[in-house]
Amino acid sequence: MGAPVVPVAGPASSSSLSSSVWKFSRTQGPKEGESFAAITKTADTSQSDPDFAGLIVRCAPKGKVDVLVALIRPFPPRSHPQVTIAASNGGTLTVEASMAAAGAAVLLPDEVSAFAAGKWQTTPSLAVAVKESDSEIKGVVSLTGLREAYNSLVANCSQ
Repeated sequence: MGAPVVPVAGPASSSSLSSSVWKFSRTQGPKEGESFAAITKTADTSQSDPDFAGLIVRCAPKGKVDVLVALIRPFPPRSHPQVTIAASNGGTLTVEASMAAAGAAVLLPDEVSAFAAGKWQTTPSLAVAVKESDSEIKGVVSLTGLREAYNSLVANCSQ
């Protein structure tokens, strides 16, 4: 059984469809009956480093929403990489992040979640750079369809 997807209007070619769809998933939490909903968007591979996987927006405890950058090559679990996010329609933000998921996901601070809930929903794409020591991984993620996917995610957070 595959993960359900949130369809987005647009040309139906397979390459454009895959880049415009946010995938919805629900994973089992560590406690009995606990599960977490998330939406993910893979990187634009033509504009991203091979170690950059994409963006994850997930439900967090107490009604919060987390934003994470997914990587192929993990950073050390205790590292605090600098993450620079540049919106294609203007505006750049640099934050100190922490690691999640055994170093393969970079958890962005709470202030970034407000962008996913608002400003990013009208932004065509984000350029992301994750820098730790002398290593940097860069990528681009299309935000097409984020508004619909985000609303669907929030509606599923408390279930």
